[in-house]
Amino acid sequence: MDYEYIGWNRFYRLCGRLYHRISGTGFEPQLIVAIARGGYPVARVLADFFGSMNLISLKIEHYHGPEKMRTASVPYPRPLPVAGRRVLLVDDVSDSGDTFETALMHIAQHGTPAELRTAVLHHKATSSQVPDYYAQRIVKWRWITYPWAVVEDLTVIAGNMSPVPVGEGELAARLNAEAGLRLPQRVLAEVAPIVLQRLAGRR
Repeated sequence: MDYEYIGWNRFYRLCGRLYHRISGTGFEPQLIVAIARGGYPVARVLADFFGSMNLISLKIEHYHGPEKMRTASVPYPRPLPVAGRRVLLVDDVSDSGDTFETALMHIAQHGTPAELRTAVLHHKATSSQVPDYYAQRIVKWRWITYPWAVVEDLTVIAGNMSPVPVGEGELAARLNAEAGLRLPQRVLAEVAPIVLQRLAGRR
């Protein structure tokens, strides 16, 4: 499996690109729905760019780090005030398309929006659902590690190694050699102790 790390600065630039692509079509959302958890940061920045206070979330469970669950599900169903409003559904990435499909089905149970559009930072060509807007299209599939999910992703990746890394130096070296994932030193220094602690708890 190939991996790519996206830092905070690049994330913000991608959000800016995504905002301009949305606003360039004249679409102004009256309600932004973040697909939790990955869609939280993207939706919050877009809400800031649009000057919108109408931001809510819908939790979909489909992945734990790079490990995919069998089906996408809505663990905490909740009313969504979508009827008659221009709605923007936001996630960080469209991978298989299952998350968007589940979210759209759930939204449909709560009324008919005036308009409903979808947006992601990264759209993978493998997705069955093509979002209305995306900042970047990924043709060669890879797992994207975002800054808000570094610990989760690294714990899963390193936890699948045999033997499991036991020190920061070994963790960094094997992430690079076995997963092709190279993190900035300052990021690794911050998260490695947490990741190693979690891995030690599994032994």
